Amino acid sequence: MGHGGNVIDELMADHREVEEMFARLQAMTGGGQELRDLIDEITIELVRHSVAEEQYLYPAVREHVEGGDRMADKEIDDHSRVEKILKQLEKTSTDDAQISPLMQQLMDEVAAHVQDEESNLFPMLQRACTPQQLDDLGDKIRRAKAMAPTRPHPAAPSSPTASKLLAPGAGLVDRARDFVTGRGKS
Repeated sequence: MGHGGNVIDELMADHREVEEMFARLQAMTGGGQELRDLIDEITIELVRHSVAEEQYLYPAVREHVEGGDRMADKEIDDHSRVEKILKQLEKTSTDDAQISPLMQQLMDEVAAHVQDEESNLFPMLQRACTPQQLDDLGDKIRRAKAMAPTRPHPAAPSSPTASKLLAPGAGLVDRARDFVTGRGKS
């Protein structure tokens, strides 16, 4: 969950981690609880990552990158689509015929989002910010991920201020639910 380094290093490490989980998902031959556990693991990582980006990365993009408002809005829209898919996956039984198309849709959405961030947003942010600003953002991202929810909340506000106020409480509730159910411990 926390990899270290500046914001770009941190988020790219998250991207590689999710890609590895997707590879495990594609290689999986079974279903049942093993599949549910992996979907939960992917969900936890993607939700934490998204919340942290919405709290700190996108406000920095708005502030420092020319055309940053448009870029941040597009990335937040990407997150919204992913979160809706995650919510559907959470409610879908692993033996339901819809599970495979939903997982493929999730992988496609995330891959496009990652490609866009790494090809466009990250290089622009790196040119616009000092190394110290990028390091500070990396620290903020790590702290936000540690407190973030672990379950999709597509109806939650995505503004940085609302997220900073609400995410720690939702995260606490989610982590308590995870502890009681054993979710995310595989």
